[in-house]
Amino acid sequence: QVQLVESGGGLVQAGGSLRLSCAASGRTFSNYAVGWFRQAPGKEREFVASISWSGTRTYYADSVKGRFTISRDNSKNTANLQMNSLKPEDTAVYYCATDALPFRVGRVLISDYNAWGQGTRVTVSS
Repeated sequence: QVQLVESGGGLVQAGGSLRLSCAASGRTFSNYAVGWFRQAPGKEREFVASISWSGTRTYYADSVKGRFTISRDNSKNTANLQMNSLKPEDTAVYYCATDALPFRVGRVLISDYNAWGQGTRVTVSS
């Protein structure tokens, strides 16, 4: 089993940037895709971005495309989400997750992932 810990959330003004990090331990991190999801108050959890196990393929929700960048460093068992040009509608708790199966790409469904961090809160003020 893998354990995930997110960090880097906080309060930022609209137009600002934050960098979220996800540190993994346990299961072989480098074999699994990583996804970032978010859940805004009163809303369902939604897909934000994912990166393949090798780091060569990335996928983004339309709402963040061009503003967010997902990356990973398998040597450090970490994944990051660089968030630029933040908007108030980006306010949410952000979660990282790892794919339930190894060596897959393009996974965007919550059900594709079976290990989750505790989340880190991002608040964007207008």
